[in-house]
Amino acid sequence: MKPTLRHDWTTDEIREIYNSPLLELVFRAAEVHKAQNNFGEVQVSSLLSIKTGGCPEDCAYCPQAARYHTDTEVQALLKTEEVVETAKRAKAAGASRMCLGAAWREVRDNRDFDRVLDMVKEVTRLDMEVCCTLGMLSETQAQKLADAGLYAYNHNLDSSAEFYETIITTRTYNDRLQTLEHVRNANITVCSGGIIGMGEYLEDRYAMLQTLANMPQHPDSVPINSLVPVKGTPLENQERVSIWDMVRMIATARIVMPKTVVRLSAGRNEMTMPEQALCFMAGANSIFAGDKLLTTPNPTFDTDMRMFETLGLKTREPFKERKQILPKEVMAEA
Repeated sequence: MKPTLRHDWTTDEIREIYNSPLLELVFRAAEVHKAQNNFGEVQVSSLLSIKTGGCPEDCAYCPQAARYHTDTEVQALLKTEEVVETAKRAKAAGASRMCLGAAWREVRDNRDFDRVLDMVKEVTRLDMEVCCTLGMLSETQAQKLADAGLYAYNHNLDSSAEFYETIITTRTYNDRLQTLEHVRNANITVCSGGIIGMGEYLEDRYAMLQTLANMPQHPDSVPINSLVPVKGTPLENQERVSIWDMVRMIATARIVMPKTVVRLSAGRNEMTMPEQALCFMAGANSIFAGDKLLTTPNPTFDTDMRMFETLGLKTREPFKERKQILPKEVMAEA
């Protein structure tokens, strides 16, 4: 019997799940995953930084913040043609979703945003889901992205509301929740997760999952990131979290959000194939493929496709959960 989707999880319930014996936790998550999803099918996404560095925010983990002295080179907004060519290569390599990230605090109504809208239209025409992560959005901007054919918008909560204030001061937790509301109201699918290993307590992990799971509609995608410490950022000396922390987060996310796509995200480059296999068993069914995640290393497409072959995984086709109907203005220009 398929589990009922719930939106009333308590912290105590999530704590109990997270801390249950590891093999029992993985087994339970695998059962939920198999009942609700196509077990062994993994969404492959490619992530491209379309505007790099120079961000005015102070996210303690981010090498793109202008105030930190890192090796990240500032790069102006890419040309639409460059983005489309990169998307074509990603699709040929096996990706069904193209994620476009810009180091902005918020979207501004200017020529750069108009260019992003063009990117969304052009990549969507390749029969790829397009996801953007551009910072905060207004209702009007979210609707413009929807009209351009945007499939998903990523805006991570990062952590609990309590811990958030210790790593970011340039925008509030409520700012993030408001952007997610604008995205959902524009009928764009929501991609929102967080990062572990920033110095948070376990209670912060439970609280973040509770916030996501108790939304009126579960996020369509939840990335689980392990902090990749970058020299020059305030968190450069943080110890990496263990694989068991990642497995527990993924399994707990799968149990409390049964139908959500759970993405094994940042930190995967340091995992062995058996460790990744355990994450897939625990309910992960999405990855970023390609040699870079915005500015940090990531396994290559070839490496991931060999892993898929070994583990018997298959790639998920685009628009599987939602028939893509392009806006009339996009179709007219095609």
